[in-house]
Amino acid sequence: MILGLLQCGHVPDAVQAKFGDYPTLYAAMFPGRDYDIRPWLVFEGEMPPGPDAADAWLISGSRFGAYEGHDWIAPLEALIRGIADAGRPLVGICFGHQIIAQALGGRVAKFDGGWTLGLQTYRIGDRVLRMNAWHQDQVLDLPPGAVRLGSSATCANAAFAIGAHILTLQAHPEFHAALIETMIAVRGGDLPADRVAHADAHLAGPDDNGVAHAWIAHVLEGGAVADLPLNARENA
Repeated sequence: MILGLLQCGHVPDAVQAKFGDYPTLYAAMFPGRDYDIRPWLVFEGEMPPGPDAADAWLISGSRFGAYEGHDWIAPLEALIRGIADAGRPLVGICFGHQIIAQALGGRVAKFDGGWTLGLQTYRIGDRVLRMNAWHQDQVLDLPPGAVRLGSSATCANAAFAIGAHILTLQAHPEFHAALIETMIAVRGGDLPADRVAHADAHLAGPDDNGVAHAWIAHVLEGGAVADLPLNARENA
């Protein structure tokens, strides 16, 4: 399976040195699966020719805001709409979650409550999952037709689906504790001390990344979101 990675930024240099960039981090989510991951650096203007360039699509995190109006944002939004119209599987993570929402008619902005850092507890369907986060922007209004799948104490729209084959997560299921520890070391000094303290205090906490990895793989391989074990859904 060709998995098109729409890469919207790089992780910090210190993270790359220890753990690799987004392509490596995402590959590690799918051990034993025969994915041919092909990245396009869309934030540098490198766009695929169209939705049919890959069997499934994954949109990465980013330090940019979906609403910032960079030259590559509009072409990426057009591609997202094309992927949705073509019925290709599409998963968005953090910025990917946000840009999918914006491209399909939702609203993204900085959250009044500020930054969310480190291990968070999410109610997704009828499950409670612990995953790491690193963001200030949020999806404030879901797109028309979206189904809200999850939320947390500080993020109302933490996961949503559109149709059978689009799944998005605000959290970073590719971020493990050691990576978060490195993020704190290189970026924590510029962020609110209480949020950094929370992230630092929960480094040893167990996460449920593996559950999210399995859900994402299910969708990328053409499985319907409705077939995931999410019994308690909420219409947006």
